[in-house]
Amino acid sequence: MSAANLERVFAPESVAVIGASRKPMSAGSAVMHNLVGGGFRGRIYPVNLHNGKVLGWKVYGCVEDLPEPVDLAVIATPIQSVAGIVRACAGKGIGGALVLSTGGRETGDRGAAMEQTILEGIRNSGFRLIGPNSFGIISPFEGLNAGFAGCMPGRGKMAFISQSGAICRAILDFAAKEHIGFSYFVSLGSMLDVDFGDMIDYLGGDPNVGSIVMYAENLSGIRHFMSAARAVSRIKPIIALKSGRSAAGAAAVFSHTGALTGEDATYDAAFQRAGIIRVKTFAELFDCAEFIGKQPGPKGQGLAIVTNAGGPGIMAVDALWDYGVAPASLSPETLNKLDAILPPHWSRLNPVDILDDATPSRYAKTVDILMHAREVDGLLVMLVPHDIAEPERTARNLSEQLKNSTSPVFTAWLGGSDAETGRAVFNRSGIPTFDSPERAVRAFMDLYHYSRNIELLQQIPKKLPDRLSFDRSAARRLIDAGLGRKSGLLTEMEAKMLLSAYGIAVNPTETANDAGHAVQIAETMGYPVVMKVHSPDIVHKSDIGGVVLDIRDARGVRTAFDYIRANVTDRHPGAFAGVSVQKMLPRGDFELIAGARKDKDFGPVLLFGTGGVLTEVFKDRCIGLPPLNRLLARHMIEKTLICRVLRGYRSIAAVDMLQLESLLIRLSQMVTDFAEIAEVDINPLLIHGGRIIAVDARAVVAPSAVEAPLHLVISPYPNQYEEEIEIEGAGRLMIRPIRPEDAPLLEDMFSVLSPESVYFRFFNVMKRLPHHMLARYTQIDYDREIALVAISVSGNSEKMLGVSRVIAGSSLKSAEFAVVVADQWQGRGIGAALLERCLNFAREKNIENVWAVVLPGNTKMLAMAKKMGFAVKHHDGSGEYNLSLDLTRWRQEGDFPAAKNGK
Repeated sequence: MSAANLERVFAPESVAVIGASRKPMSAGSAVMHNLVGGGFRGRIYPVNLHNGKVLGWKVYGCVEDLPEPVDLAVIATPIQSVAGIVRACAGKGIGGALVLSTGGRETGDRGAAMEQTILEGIRNSGFRLIGPNSFGIISPFEGLNAGFAGCMPGRGKMAFISQSGAICRAILDFAAKEHIGFSYFVSLGSMLDVDFGDMIDYLGGDPNVGSIVMYAENLSGIRHFMSAARAVSRIKPIIALKSGRSAAGAAAVFSHTGALTGEDATYDAAFQRAGIIRVKTFAELFDCAEFIGKQPGPKGQGLAIVTNAGGPGIMAVDALWDYGVAPASLSPETLNKLDAILPPHWSRLNPVDILDDATPSRYAKTVDILMHAREVDGLLVMLVPHDIAEPERTARNLSEQLKNSTSPVFTAWLGGSDAETGRAVFNRSGIPTFDSPERAVRAFMDLYHYSRNIELLQQIPKKLPDRLSFDRSAARRLIDAGLGRKSGLLTEMEAKMLLSAYGIAVNPTETANDAGHAVQIAETMGYPVVMKVHSPDIVHKSDIGGVVLDIRDARGVRTAFDYIRANVTDRHPGAFAGVSVQKMLPRGDFELIAGARKDKDFGPVLLFGTGGVLTEVFKDRCIGLPPLNRLLARHMIEKTLICRVLRGYRSIAAVDMLQLESLLIRLSQMVTDFAEIAEVDINPLLIHGGRIIAVDARAVVAPSAVEAPLHLVISPYPNQYEEEIEIEGAGRLMIRPIRPEDAPLLEDMFSVLSPESVYFRFFNVMKRLPHHMLARYTQIDYDREIALVAISVSGNSEKMLGVSRVIAGSSLKSAEFAVVVADQWQGRGIGAALLERCLNFAREKNIENVWAVVLPGNTKMLAMAKKMGFAVKHHDGSGEYNLSLDLTRWRQEGDFPAAKNGK
């Protein structure tokens, strides 16, 4: 990926417009007209492959004739010629191309083949390509309008990205009407090269971008997309409108889990994990982007509503109730203050109806009280125009007052032309304003959910009390057995053994080939028992009469055996391989389901919810993506309706949530370790004797084109970087990647750092690490950064002695590094040992250069850097030192100078 070349594409100093028509009003001419009309300040070079004329400009005959390697080539030629043009551009040293040509994969196999030829021509060249089938790109701050947009939109902090050109046209019209400006407006087209992940990475580093808005029909490079979105969404909101909200994929599924994890629900889970807000309509898309860009996040969901008419207030409350939220309850103190300034017959509740004769002064006094009320997290001010109300004057009075709020404030001036003057005042003042209560409430709830999601993403998960252990060898043998069958279906016995290998408790089960053996098993287990058909070919056993419950004696066992064999033989000849026998557990107050399915785009998808035979009817489930920790597992549980029962409900005892969290983490680890697991279904899960037990289980395996863990879209914890080393004076230390659960250890280490060490590391004076920094330093994306810690272990306690990290920039080619070691342990080689291993990680990720800025007094760091081969350059102006290391020089393992005592 070349971020530098994306910079050339979106902020070019020179553009070549390449056409292939003798007509003066060709597509290339239209692009030229839009470039000039948009105010582009750089150099423009027309290239007409038929040596035609373009509006009096000097025309170049081919790319090779251009006087310089321009930054951006805009290609508007037939698709058949694009591959050759692109190769010529890359050979000329041009930064990238915008391909407006249509006729690619959307036309069928021939078009797809031409796209593949285009891609082959730029592979590994660093040349970037947007399109084909792009509508164009617009960068208002650069005066760049390259494409078919007839007008240049205004400047703004919003970046818009879309696949669809038709949608781009509609959005530009909508934005002009609503006076919405953009920092970028990009049509990605077919996304042959540059995709949503690339754009999010690029836009995340641009100070002109305040929010990213995207319209997506599908995603490519999903692991990169998730990595980019997770990095950027913490600092800039990303709002997505994803079309194609279909039920399930076309592929057949074998289990309840498959039926309950449809495509759209998976996108919901992925967007939430990435911190992306998903909306359903264009109006909501821009309402949400504008609102989030202008207002602080609410601390809670307590919304106060001010209105001069009862009806709209009720409509706003109804809109809140659609989200399961009630308006804020006003405190006695707030009610008393309002009593003092409002007429005696005001509503005395929220919504605050200040009556139809409300003056601008009454509005201002009411708003002032509610803005300072502790119970209010957000304020909606509404006005209905009539003979007494003064929409414009009221808006002018309120606009400056509302700017001073530390909580989100917004307005809804209802009506047409009478209210429009007031809305115009708010728009000029940067106050979000809407034309209906429902639209206003929806925007507030989107802001609340965004703030809540970012808060959840920054929570610190707790460690499990015991380290989890797994029998991966046993699991591998079971999966290999399934891969040897055409169906890939594991028997119930095998599926339960697979779960047991990962520490998930199962109801003990044995198989019998004849009725006599079944009787022996049942009498050993103790009655009552359950018998099921044992077959690698049958999934839903109860559907064919393959299950008999509550068998209480040997006669019942023999009868059940004959009954199951007859049913299976009749409906699936040759499939009967015996029966399974297991203890009949008492029916609990509820049943649960847990499972996983391998999605074609997102890899393994996890499920938890209400189980039993009616699970697909109730559809009470939550979907998540691996890997999981305790916090993520708990969030999955809490999103289900059954969670209220799990916490204890009336006579139903509470469930041990730690057990449930552990079960989901174990299931997550299993599908993380084995890319071949296509589906696993645990239904039902029952609570028996205080334990959560898998009563029935099924699993399907299939060959995987991608090895674990690359089949995941979120990089898991990299166990391969764990090792023990001996450090003189410190003893045996565990070097390993940092985990989210390490936040307390990092906090403890920070607390013993000297003020000097803190200043050298953070260039600032801090007495403690703020929560958001703890989260940022421990919740890392292992695809683009690494943080290795040195841990001293004594019994069951751990102590962090040092940490080193390498963080890649948006280009993923350059990375910043940092090292900090607790003062007591400095000078022993711990920092060098950590940094050396971080540099090895960087080299594995094909990072080309690592760098850092070091203060002049940090002599230990400077000495270590020199010893490890860094180039050290003194900055005369600031006095700081720039350290850099060219990793392309160090290709062989062990090329780095040995860390002191670190081998």
